[in-house]
Amino acid sequence: MDDPRHEPGMPVLDRQAAPGAAVPGGAVPGGPRPGPGHVVDRVPEIEPTPLQRQYIYLSTVALVCGAIAITALEIGAPLDSLLVKACVLIGTPLLLLANLDASLRIWRSAWAWMPVDRGRGLFRLAWVGAAAIGLGIIAAGALLVLAA
Repeated sequence: MDDPRHEPGMPVLDRQAAPGAAVPGGAVPGGPRPGPGHVVDRVPEIEPTPLQRQYIYLSTVALVCGAIAITALEIGAPLDSLLVKACVLIGTPLLLLANLDASLRIWRSAWAWMPVDRGRGLFRLAWVGAAAIGLGIIAAGALLVLAA
């Protein structure tokens, strides 16, 4: 256990071992067998995304940079001001990294759901598409600010 807060006797909540791969029909080997009319509500996550432990830190710095840039614009700073551009230069790559990591998690979730519940898998794939559009909008907005 690499968590310094862990004490003997505490349950490990970080990542539980998956009982097995999902199979068609809604059952997870080693897990509860759904009865008639019961649908599996979870598919275990097998491996973490590359930036899972840094996700909060990346998002926090990006949030602070965005708040500073928006506040500067609200109080009258021009779009080409050094403060706004610096915040965009620092915050945008971090925001893109955090959101790419989140998109990878959604992508994995979609394919984990496909053999269990195709509708839920397709729904998650639609969210991957929405995330890709959002990433494009973030990148385009950053380019507009930096070009000003």
